[in-house]
Amino acid sequence: MAIRNIRTEDDPLLRKLSRDVTKINKYIEILLDDMRETLDSRNGIGIAAPQVGVLKKVIIAVDNDDNKIEIINPQILEKSGSQKLKEGCLSVRNVNGVVERPEFVKVKGLDRNGNEIIIEGYERLARVLDHEIDHLNGILFTDKIIEGEYEEE
Repeated sequence: MAIRNIRTEDDPLLRKLSRDVTKINKYIEILLDDMRETLDSRNGIGIAAPQVGVLKKVIIAVDNDDNKIEIINPQILEKSGSQKLKEGCLSVRNVNGVVERPEFVKVKGLDRNGNEIIIEGYERLARVLDHEIDHLNGILFTDKIIEGEYEEE
């Protein structure tokens, strides 16, 4: 396992669309292991493959009990409710802002063994899943900051 460099907001790769993972192989397993270690090194609660320079649909989200959930090819099936909270991002240093996200999301994807999983996320987990899936579509949280709710640290 290795700690990978985090791409920052000025990197054009973060604005590109990620591609589906068509085969879960050793490369994807290493990517997941490295993403996990990178996330731990930054005390983060979520990370997406583009943040470590890989345009593949792979995310890791930390749930409300601090368990790490690995999801390959995540798709949001359902969203409901609304929550407006301050958030930040490993790729956007020293900036926080209030973003409106769903209070609940249901996400379908694959685990590292290729098994289909469905994750239902409430509150923090819903926010993290939505945030990380945005990364797969080239969207940063700064694109969604509610006007007047931007703050540099």
